[in-house]
Amino acid sequence: MGAGFASVERFLAELRENRLRPGYVFAGDEVFLYERCRRAILKALVPPEMRDFCLSELDLAETNIFEALDLARTPSLMAPFQVLFVRNVKTLYTRGAKKEEFAAIEAYFRSPNPQALILFVADHIHIPADPRRMDMDDKNRYERLRETLGEWCGMVELARVDEADALRWLQAESKQRQVQIDGDAARELVDALGADMMLVAGELEKLVLYVAEKRQVTLGDVETMVLAAKQRSLYELTDAISAKDKARALALLHGLLNASDGGDDSAIGHLYMLARTFRQMLVILEKNVRDSRAIWQALWQGFRMPPFAAEDLIRQARRYKARRYKSRRELTRALRLIARADLELRSQPPDKRLVLERLVLELASEPRAAAAENSSQYAMEW
Repeated sequence: MGAGFASVERFLAELRENRLRPGYVFAGDEVFLYERCRRAILKALVPPEMRDFCLSELDLAETNIFEALDLARTPSLMAPFQVLFVRNVKTLYTRGAKKEEFAAIEAYFRSPNPQALILFVADHIHIPADPRRMDMDDKNRYERLRETLGEWCGMVELARVDEADALRWLQAESKQRQVQIDGDAARELVDALGADMMLVAGELEKLVLYVAEKRQVTLGDVETMVLAAKQRSLYELTDAISAKDKARALALLHGLLNASDGGDDSAIGHLYMLARTFRQMLVILEKNVRDSRAIWQALWQGFRMPPFAAEDLIRQARRYKARRYKSRRELTRALRLIARADLELRSQPPDKRLVLERLVLELASEPRAAAAENSSQYAMEW
């Protein structure tokens, strides 16, 4: 079991066995695991009818740590137990040493209120599935947490979930819902979503409703219902294009067209996605993106790719960069060729498939001389 699931299971065992420490730090940005812990805490310690009296949601950007500790220290007149979620923990580690704040934290935990539980949410740290690959900045942040709050609180690592753990969870959750998910379907779902557990859980919910009385999820169901799985073939197509592999590119194009609900009439949609992918590569190239974490800063909301495609797209952009000064020119040439195909498709050609085949062959070919390349200039807004 990976670091994230293992750490969470240890915490949940302490919760079940009533062995809780007076405080915990949830370190990491894996929302799925955090929500799993939060639901268990609320179920065990916060009765719905008492929520207004025993649950506090605090943000250190708005409430200072002294007020939060005073609230934890003061017994509630209306509830026998208090649960405090304290967010924005990163404010404790900015602008100065915060000696007074940490002294107050130490004083509280030397004599904590036994009827209160403080949960510090440190989601400003990213912990990968393999902690050995943690970014140096995140390592430093984690060490500071461990050396300060960790001195008094239990540390719960909310690391990203690896594919093996995601598959195990998917199979167990499906079984609990009395639905069988085929091995190929489970692997495609996890792989297509980059083992992003919030997405995996959400898509499983949709698939369970989709299969209804059939009670079995197949690979075809995943390919039909999960958008990221549909997009996979498109990124494989751009990969073949960037590698200048014409035969594979044409085969992938035919596969895309044959699998599309609209057949040849889906050509405009495929063209849109092609243009979008080449624009993403252009931004990646110009901003010199080197890893999948930096890609989320380079690409704005609404212009990002599914998690599984990030590394592939960076690799494809690097292929263009390897051609030295031609990189930007090749990508802008690709966008001009797509624009030309778009105009041709909108003029109702006799064979839309032929238009796309010709486009893919041109994209997968080495650029011709600049004069020939500049003979047609097309502008295109996507």
